[in-house]
Amino acid sequence: MPCSPAQGRWIGSACQGCTQYCAIEVFNQNGRATRVRGNQHSQGNHGFCCPRGHLIPQENYDPDRIKQPLKRTNPQKGRGIDPKWIPITWDEALDIVADKMMELRNAGEPERLLYLKGRYGNTSHALLYGTVAKLFGSPNNFSTSALCAETEKMGPGYTQGLFSYRDYDLGNSKCVVFWGTDPFASNRQVPNVISRLGTLQKNGTLITVDPRLSTAAAKSKEWLPLLPGTDGALANAIAHVLLTEGLWNKEFVGDFVDSKNQFIAGKTVKPEAFKENNTLGLVTYWNEEAKDWTPEKAGKECRLDPEQIRRVARTLGKAAPNVIVWMGPGVCMNPRGTYSAMVVHALNGILGSVDNVGGTHDPVKALTDKYPSMDKYVDELAKTHGKGKKIDGRGDKDMPAAMKAKLGSGVVTNNIANYMLEHPDFIKVMISSWTNTPFAASDGKRWEKALSNVPFFVHMVPFPSEMTQFADIVLPSTFNAAEGMGAVTGF
Repeated sequence: MPCSPAQGRWIGSACQGCTQYCAIEVFNQNGRATRVRGNQHSQGNHGFCCPRGHLIPQENYDPDRIKQPLKRTNPQKGRGIDPKWIPITWDEALDIVADKMMELRNAGEPERLLYLKGRYGNTSHALLYGTVAKLFGSPNNFSTSALCAETEKMGPGYTQGLFSYRDYDLGNSKCVVFWGTDPFASNRQVPNVISRLGTLQKNGTLITVDPRLSTAAAKSKEWLPLLPGTDGALANAIAHVLLTEGLWNKEFVGDFVDSKNQFIAGKTVKPEAFKENNTLGLVTYWNEEAKDWTPEKAGKECRLDPEQIRRVARTLGKAAPNVIVWMGPGVCMNPRGTYSAMVVHALNGILGSVDNVGGTHDPVKALTDKYPSMDKYVDELAKTHGKGKKIDGRGDKDMPAAMKAKLGSGVVTNNIANYMLEHPDFIKVMISSWTNTPFAASDGKRWEKALSNVPFFVHMVPFPSEMTQFADIVLPSTFNAAEGMGAVTGF
């Protein structure tokens, strides 16, 4: 017998499984979410969502989800030590947290409050991170961005002046390089990239630079499984071929005054011999770096075939400017990763694909409203103590953290734990939402030691984790789809 359609209604929301914030619809049957799909009117995901969206009902109703506040009864803290939590009411939990915070205010030391946010929603970013710390008077509000994507932004920031993620004109691209990223399976724009696969394979060439055989690599014509950490060498070699063979985009970049290519391997070029249009310092880059990075040298460094490097570079040059060099976190999440991010992203400039058809673009800005200013509620204690030095050491000579080309403007997440270990009595109250630094950070044991020393720690999460075992109070956070409007307001 034919089955009748399921009875229920689709309710709009937003997935926060990544920073794409896909518009989704949740199927509600008798008050219960049973299915998730991409919003049928969305031009960002074309009505589809990736596995993270489809798993929302399972996560939402997971039996291990924290459903009410918990209070620690075991004063000992450490890896594997049972917190011996007991359930308490919301009123009791919030009163305990508020009393601990007010003890700092009454003692005139609000700067001893630490707030650390992970995945950002309306609550964690705009209210706790942006408002509570300022009202309270603590300069020590931080994000975990340095564990996530700061260097991915710094590469384009120091080359293009764009300290942000990028958008890509996939529909008109003739060649896409997935470099240290696999957007068919993870990171951002997953539904959009999947929907574009057929067009990409028909109209252009897919290339993947990744040590592992990822989904993107499996779909690509060229796969360059370079040695991890050698991305900069490969990018220099590609630039070397583009320049020596005259394959740079002359309309965007510029050309030699006499129109004769003077980029010859191993030889310097006089700056006055080249007239640049939309770039700055190409000859300096050639003279100081690219002139010596032949495919043979890079091939030895990266453990790749020099002929493949040449072939890939020529493919890019032929397709320019309708080219995308999609630089992902795999390029830069390592020591000195900013420099690798800079040279990989700079290939977009050499190829003339920046702000071009089939190339890379500044991200689309959403028209959003903002919360009213709370400046009139900031008292003298908060004004005085809120301007103190942050404990992550940003701006120091040994830790400049220069986001947006301004010293001290970037977060140094792991240095928070380092400071807490060096000054174990400084932080007295710590609040953290949607985080798990013992798991996500490099050398997570330092975070375990630091958290063990915090007298009072509040963890706001939907599920218990390695970090939660150090908490004195656990508050169940909102789930991402339930906080969906956080993606479109307050930023």
